[in-house]
Amino acid sequence: MYIKSIAVNDFRNLRVSEIELSQNINIIHGNNAQGKTNFLEAVYFCALGRSLRAASDVELVNFDAKSANIRAEVVRGAVSSRMDMYLEKQGNRAKKYVSVNRVPIRHMKDLFGRILVVMFTPEDLQLIKSGPAERRRFMDLEICQLSPIYYSELKEYHRALKQRNALLKSLQKDKSQTDSLEIWDEQLCKHGSKIMQTRESFINKISDAAAIIHKNITSGKETLKINYIQNITENYLEEMAKSHTRDIYQGSTSRGIHKDDIKFTINEIPVRNFGSQGQQRTAALSAKLAEIEIIKQSTGESPILLLDDVLSELDSHRQKFLLEEIVDLQTIITCTGVEDVLKLDNGYTTMVMDAGCIKMH
Repeated sequence: MYIKSIAVNDFRNLRVSEIELSQNINIIHGNNAQGKTNFLEAVYFCALGRSLRAASDVELVNFDAKSANIRAEVVRGAVSSRMDMYLEKQGNRAKKYVSVNRVPIRHMKDLFGRILVVMFTPEDLQLIKSGPAERRRFMDLEICQLSPIYYSELKEYHRALKQRNALLKSLQKDKSQTDSLEIWDEQLCKHGSKIMQTRESFINKISDAAAIIHKNITSGKETLKINYIQNITENYLEEMAKSHTRDIYQGSTSRGIHKDDIKFTINEIPVRNFGSQGQQRTAALSAKLAEIEIIKQSTGESPILLLDDVLSELDSHRQKFLLEEIVDLQTIITCTGVEDVLKLDNGYTTMVMDAGCIKMH
């Protein structure tokens, strides 16, 4: 799988006329604040219909524009398809329109899998040190690409969670409707149980793949293990019921998959608490590279790898390992200087980003 060409207009600061991308390595360099990360974000948006950074889609439209659009030609196997993403400002929100080969996509779950991406940013190197929410997002975004059903379950779970939390706040003033909590408990249990099963299977696969990668990086000196830490460990409904009094007092739901986490250990020692910065970064790098392997195993396709100024955050050993791992998939790399990337033996295409416009070298 690869993107053959892409055009971007008024997505953040970008005004990119249609450009051809190499099937191998594409290097986009330039000064800071010129739009390099925005370009990767546009590709990511085509894959998942959402931004990694923006809280709302309206933030993605150029401040001086009324709309933004992205057009990409995607090749998967021997089949080429056209993807159009269009955002139109409507007050403080933005209406999103998506089409494939000019046929509208009505539900975002139908978008997943049409473009498979793995995005790696400097923030991902902090995956181990960051809070549980970031690690849950790491799980959820990748699983959504592989399973539209998972996306639907997650969406329904959070809809029920929002309703239950609203009820809890109202019960702080009037406890006459306490029995209504059982309705939302059942909904959270229904969707949460399926989400837990999918997450556990995914993390087991990620752990196996990351362990091999990590062992190669460390020359066999360290063993990495990634465990899925479930917030619900026994009977889902029973644990929800036991939390009613506390939940009403707090006005929020204290038990469920929205409290899950992931634990990284090296040689059975927790990396977050006792690992060095180098170990934490190596574990995060291994986990991200494992995503690529899981996508290959699940779909038979190589994802598109987006590297946002990651090389400058890695030492020479980890740089070399990463660059050697990307020889068989389309990669788009952003950087301020190209010196490290130009050490590559395999072919690459270089471009310059300047004030939201790309110039080919």
